[in-house]
Amino acid sequence: VQLQASGGGLVQTGGSLRLSCAASGRTSSSLVMGWFRQAPGKEREFVATINRSGGSTVYADSVKGRFTISTDNAKNTVYLQMSSLKPEDTAVYYCAARGYSAIAHVRPGEYDYWGQGTQVTVSS
Repeated sequence: VQLQASGGGLVQTGGSLRLSCAASGRTSSSLVMGWFRQAPGKEREFVATINRSGGSTVYADSVKGRFTISTDNAKNTVYLQMSSLKPEDTAVYYCAARGYSAIAHVRPGEYDYWGQGTQVTVSS
């Protein structure tokens, strides 16, 4: 599975961005997709995950109510709609994938495939 993330950029506080992650290769509608982020000097942290087969989602507390993860299975693409952005959201955002699981996975080590990352910068 290959993942290609896009959509990052520079935005002001309170603004919005939509990230996309296109999957190719041995994709499956049962893949679990996730978004993580990593700020300079910090560990990679969980943002959101979606189970493509059932549509269930889980969010980090820090983004709950502001970010929405969704999937277009026909396009093998997962989106992260980010609203009410804050300077602390500044990071490189990575999409990730793993095989089907009935439970949510929030640790980076639980994902098998990673995209290249896209930079999101929120100015104050």
